[in-house]
Amino acid sequence: MSELLPEIPFAEIRGWMFDLDGTLMDTDDQSVEMLTHRLRFLGEARARRMARHAVMFGETPMNSVYTVMDMLGIDPLAVAVQQLLRGSAPYDFRLMKGVRPLIETLAARVPLAVVTTRSAAAAQAFLTQHALGELFRVVVTCESTRRVKPHPEPVRFAAAALDLPPEACVMVGDTTVDVLSARRAG
Repeated sequence: MSELLPEIPFAEIRGWMFDLDGTLMDTDDQSVEMLTHRLRFLGEARARRMARHAVMFGETPMNSVYTVMDMLGIDPLAVAVQQLLRGSAPYDFRLMKGVRPLIETLAARVPLAVVTTRSAAAAQAFLTQHALGELFRVVVTCESTRRVKPHPEPVRFAAAALDLPPEACVMVGDTTVDVLSARRAG
């Protein structure tokens, strides 16, 4: 392995935690498609380009908002804003390519958890829609703990529910919010 990328001690990992949005769920492409549809008056190619840029550009500021709200200890406000932005559209989630075989392989070896800022209803709808529910021993949502990622509480809660110390687990996510939560939890 490269000096920049240390070897992952797979034999020492006793639990895996996964974020939903952008990690198990293909939310980026789905968001781009919805925005492209709304911008279709610009022409298909231009609308898709603008939609892709808007979705990718918007992710960092939203993660910064979560981090600032965490620093101020007003996580419930972050959850309320998130739910307002997502609206009440029916749940229709896409599974990220390649996720199912990975999850099935890992679940046969060690316990798995979901750690998300989504609601319990949304997380359960996703797991049910893709028949993944029985593969995850624990599902931690915005209702499970008082604080949300990037605070360490959700990751610590998941580790405790798996009956493991946080340092025996790996958190898989796609944003700085996931990384901060995992690092802060140990």
